Amino acid sequence: MSMTFRTILIIIAVASFCGVGHSQFNVDNRTSIFDGPEKDERPKNIKEKLIQMQIEKDKKDHDEMVARGEEAVKLSTELETSYVEKGTLTDKDIAKLDRVEKLVKKIRDELGGDDDDEAVNSESIQPVSKGFIAEAIDSLKLRSTSLLDELKKTTRFTISAAAITTSNSLLRITKFLRFRH
Repeated sequence: MSMTFRTILIIIAVASFCGVGHSQFNVDNRTSIFDGPEKDERPKNIKEKLIQMQIEKDKKDHDEMVARGEEAVKLSTELETSYVEKGTLTDKDIAKLDRVEKLVKKIRDELGGDDDDEAVNSESIQPVSKGFIAEAIDSLKLRSTSLLDELKKTTRFTISAAAITTSNSLLRITKFLRFRH
């Protein structure tokens, strides 16, 4: 609720700033920085090249996001295998878990998601059974695979709310595992 209230306040502040700024810059009939240039004076081939470069950048960014999803799936699979073999998470596994968390945060940020993670603090940690940790690791692998599938369905023009939701649940799982290993 407070996040929505803050968002509304920010929108009102920006709108009022733009309105005041717009009226101040139009003194003496000069063009405002908010209006943009009246005529784009760039040659047509330069405009086309800029558009082509933006398209290529968008494709590359999308491909990198999918590659991050693939790496998260790979690391989740390695974590699951390691836990099954050793019955615990090693320091190397915790480093992989941290890497998964960083990858998922980057994906969520690129999708336009925000930080609605539930705070996990050390005071709220209670001992849990190994079976519960194994379920969390299984869930980590399952959700990372689901995130990758959702990312592959998207294009550089779309935003997937399901992918954002999945990334937030993945972040909660990684924090749980990091604090309860």
